Amino acid sequence: MTKRSFYWVLQIIGWSTYAAISIFFLFLADNLAVLNIASIILWAIWFLFSTHLFRSYIKKNNWLKISLKGLLPRILLATFLLSISNYIFNVITLIAFDLINYANDFSPLLILTNVFAIMVFYFLWTLVYLIYHYVDNYNKSLKYEAAINEIELNKLKSQLNPHFIFNALNSIRALVDEDPIKSKKAITQLSSILRSSLILNKNKLTDFNDELETVKDYLELESIRLEERLKTQFEIEVGSDKFKVPPLMIQTLVENGIKHGISHLKEGGKLSIQTKVIDSKLHIIIKNSGHYINGKHKKSKGFGIDNTIQRLNLIYGDHASFNIQNDKNNTVLTEVIIPQII
Repeated sequence: MTKRSFYWVLQIIGWSTYAAISIFFLFLADNLAVLNIASIILWAIWFLFSTHLFRSYIKKNNWLKISLKGLLPRILLATFLLSISNYIFNVITLIAFDLINYANDFSPLLILTNVFAIMVFYFLWTLVYLIYHYVDNYNKSLKYEAAINEIELNKLKSQLNPHFIFNALNSIRALVDEDPIKSKKAITQLSSILRSSLILNKNKLTDFNDELETVKDYLELESIRLEERLKTQFEIEVGSDKFKVPPLMIQTLVENGIKHGISHLKEGGKLSIQTKVIDSKLHIIIKNSGHYINGKHKKSKGFGIDNTIQRLNLIYGDHASFNIQNDKNNTVLTEVIIPQII
């Protein structure tokens, strides 16, 4: 159903309900004459016609873009004028059907009461109409924001694969002349990682266990190049597998730690990955040998940090956090906290 069709369905149902209730009260008052019923139907038609004209006026004059402070007096004045016109139409109808009582129907108190009652109907109609459009516009803005976020996420994810492939190929290149056998093994390992990353990259989130397998494949690839200079450790808490994480996020941070930390140390270093589940949130703690100075790695800021921060903001908003700092014993500590998304 289109918005226009939906509008007319609500209009017809709403004012038909008004007419049905009014006729029901006539029945209770034992005043169910044909002319009385006809007059009520005409009044309902006038309500439908006048509110439709009022809707056109609202749209033409962009009332939906006016602030509440400026909109309220306009609504009060418009609904008052509409109620006056409606009351005049009602009087004309009663005169035409010879149902008017000149002695009672034109008393000032009755006129004010009728005008006020009709004004309430118009005011309620306007309120419902404006609320519907404000909610509709809000939903549109959310959908637009979600679409922009999706585009940005795809952009960030598209940056990860070329970046990762470039670094991995550089690592393999260093092995080709030095150790052809290891280079062949590295190429096989890279093929396995790329196969996994291509599958993962289709989704906004992936299972933690799948991401962990990719990380382990990557570390095996790096261990071929760095040999005994790279030591790894895993402490994965039970329940971590129930969480989903952005694809290649942990791998990117691990790569960042090796490239900007461990690989620059002559003696190499250690990289550990630890997870904790606290208050339905997954804490991912990555420690690597190296140093972080003034918010930057000693050699370079690192691609992975900016990418991770942006992706976390786009996916989780304020519900996720990222922190990187120097820890004791010449170690860089990176911690990501993400909520559980069902």
